[in-house]
Amino acid sequence: MKLKQLEGLLGGLQQFSNPKAELEQYPTGPHIASRMLYTAENSFGDVTDKVVADFGCGCGTLGVAAALLDAERVIGIDIDSQSLELASLNAEELELDMDYIQCDIKNLGLRAEVVDTVVMNPPFGTRKKGADMDFLSVALKIASQAVYSLHKTSTRDHVKRAALQHFNASSAEVICELRYDVPQLYKFHKKREVDIAVDLWRFVPKSI
Repeated sequence: MKLKQLEGLLGGLQQFSNPKAELEQYPTGPHIASRMLYTAENSFGDVTDKVVADFGCGCGTLGVAAALLDAERVIGIDIDSQSLELASLNAEELELDMDYIQCDIKNLGLRAEVVDTVVMNPPFGTRKKGADMDFLSVALKIASQAVYSLHKTSTRDHVKRAALQHFNASSAEVICELRYDVPQLYKFHKKREVDIAVDLWRFVPKSI
């Protein structure tokens, strides 16, 4: 599937109608999501015929992208039941077969050999400090092949140090820097839209 086609299909997905601020529910736009998964597959072979988990899946954009790129199995994981309902509807709309688990990422009990690749746009940790690192820590325990994740560019040194020194990563590489448009979703947002620099990371876990 071509990148433009993938982005077009993701652009038709339903988004949050009533996002929850405490969970930092910001939709991953089709532009970023398509490039994230397209790069994971076309540069590294981490999607097609692989078991892919979408951590904090929200409305399911990253997982849907993985399914459209012929992942063997896609598992969407989120703490919020309304998000999982929306993700399921989006998958049904495109006739994709995906699995969903409702749980807090920190309590996830998947065994390492079950999942090849984790994809995620974790909370940036602005509302709940350290939430982004909780996601990364668990992802590097669960994935056997690679973790793709978005983090604010301003946290680059911190993310790299944590991944390599504390979270069992054998490598941590910024693949590209992207502009993430955060729309005015919540009352505490002063501006209509904020443009944040984010890094797309690829982490490789140490083989056990």
